[in-house]
Amino acid sequence: MRSWGLMSPEKKQQCVGIFFYHELLQTFYLMRICDYKGATKHVDKLDAAMKADQQKVRIIKELNTQLDSVNQSLSQSNLQRKERSALSDKKEQLEEKFRAATGLDPHDKPLDFEDMLQLAPPPLDGEWLPRSAVYALVDLMTVMLGRPKGVFKECGKRIQSGLKLIHDELLKLGISDGAREVDLQHSAIWMAGLYLMLLMQFLENRVAVELTRSEFVEAQEALVHMRDWFIRFPTILQGCECMIEMLRGQYAHSVGCFHEAAFHFIEATKLTESKSMQSMCQVYAAVSYICIGDAESSTKALDLVGPVYRIMDSFVGVREKTCIVFAYGLLLMRQHNLQEARIRLASGLKIAHQQLGNIQLVSQYLTILGTLALQLHDTGQAREILKSSLTLAKTLYDIPTQIWVLSVLTALYQELGERENQMENSEYERKKEEDLQKRLSEAHSRTHHLDLIEKTRVSVQPLHGLDMKRAMAGPSMKVDLDIPESIGLPAAAPASSLSSRLRDSDSRNRGKRKI
Repeated sequence: MRSWGLMSPEKKQQCVGIFFYHELLQTFYLMRICDYKGATKHVDKLDAAMKADQQKVRIIKELNTQLDSVNQSLSQSNLQRKERSALSDKKEQLEEKFRAATGLDPHDKPLDFEDMLQLAPPPLDGEWLPRSAVYALVDLMTVMLGRPKGVFKECGKRIQSGLKLIHDELLKLGISDGAREVDLQHSAIWMAGLYLMLLMQFLENRVAVELTRSEFVEAQEALVHMRDWFIRFPTILQGCECMIEMLRGQYAHSVGCFHEAAFHFIEATKLTESKSMQSMCQVYAAVSYICIGDAESSTKALDLVGPVYRIMDSFVGVREKTCIVFAYGLLLMRQHNLQEARIRLASGLKIAHQQLGNIQLVSQYLTILGTLALQLHDTGQAREILKSSLTLAKTLYDIPTQIWVLSVLTALYQELGERENQMENSEYERKKEEDLQKRLSEAHSRTHHLDLIEKTRVSVQPLHGLDMKRAMAGPSMKVDLDIPESIGLPAAAPASSLSSRLRDSDSRNRGKRKI
C-alpha cells in the first residue's frame, strides 16, 4: 500500500475501494498498538467517506430506476418519433450521469454493482470489497473507539446500524433465524463466515456497553444471541468460543457470581493461542478471586497475576499492562504494601488516562487510589480523587463503581467527622444499592441466567465428514481480522464489599505470600 501515498488527490477520489482498504488497515494497526488518538483520525475519514459513498449509491440507484423506466418506454412500438427522440436524449443524459458517478458504462456494469465496492476504476478494476461489510466495519471501529469513552448513545446507533447491515446480508445468503451451518450452500460459506464474524464483534460490544451501564438483562440477551449463533455455526465461529467464555465471565462477575466468573475466565484462556487474550483473561480471573476475598482465593489471584506481571512489557501496546498493573495493585493492597501499591497504581492510571482513554478503567483506578489515600490518612487527596472517580462513574452509568466510590467516601466523611456529608452520602449510597439490587434481581430471575453462569462450556453438536470440510472452507476458523478485543476490566465488585475486603487485615495462611 506504499503506492497509495504517491497517488494524486484526484486519483485517490477515483479509487474509493483502495481508500477504504488502506484506512481500515491503518485503523487496525493503530488500535492494536493502542494509538487511539491516531486511530480516531482515520475512523473520522472512513466515516465521512462511508456517508459520501452511501449518498453516491442512492444517486446511482435513482439513476438506474430512471434508466429502467426510460428503456421500458423506448421498448414500446407505438411511440411517435418526437417522443422517441426525447426519450433517447433523456437516456443519453442519464447514461452520462451514470458514467460520471461510477466510471462505468451502464451497459457493462456488473449485476451486483450496488453491493460491491470496487478497489479502483479501469484498468485496475476486477477486484472489489463487499460494500455492506465495509460499512459495518466502519460502524464497528466507531463503536470500539467510542465505547471506552462512554459515548454510549452513538455506540448504540452504530451497533444497530451494523447489525441491520449484517442481518440483511445474511438473509441474502439464505441464513434466517433457523438456519444452521449444515444448511449453507458451499458458495455462501466464505461470505457467511465474514458476516457472522462481524456479527459476533457487534454483539460483543453490545454486551460490553450494557454491562458497563449496569443493564444486566440487555447484556444477558446479547450474550445469549452470541451463544445461539455459535451453537448454530460452531465451525465457522470456532474462533469466537474464547470470546464467549470471556463474556460469560464478565457477565457472571458483574452480577456478583465471582466463583463462576473465575471459572469462565480460566476456561477462556484454554480456548485461545493468543498470549494477549490469555493474559487478559488471567487478570479478569484474578480480580474475581480478589473479590471472593478469602486467603485461598487471594493465593489463586497471585498465581495468575505473578506470571503475566513479569512479561507485561512484552505485549504490543499498553492495554494488557494497564489491566495487569490494576490487579497487581489490588494484591499489594491485600498484603498491606500500601506505598508500593500507590506507586504502581499511579503509573497504571497515567497510562490508562493518557494512552487508552478508557474512562471506566480510569474511574476504577481512581477509586482504588482514593481508598489507598484514605488508608494512608491523606484525606485531602482521597476526597479529590474519589469525587473525580464518582463523576466518571456517573458518566458511564456504572452503578457498581458508583457504590464502591460512595462507600469509601462515607468512610472518609466518618473519619473527618463530617456528619452531615456522611449522612447525605450514605443515603445516596443506599438508593444506588437499591437500584443495583433491583437490576441484579431482574437479571437473576431470567431463564438464561443460570445457563450463562453455569460452570460448563457451551455444548455444540459436532459436524461430521463432509459437513466439517465444507464449513472449514470458510474464512473464520480463526479470527483473521486482528481487531483487538474491546472488553475492559470488569468492575472490581458489584457492591461496596471490595473496599472492606481490601482493608481486611486477615492475610494469614497462603494469602500472606508476597508477590
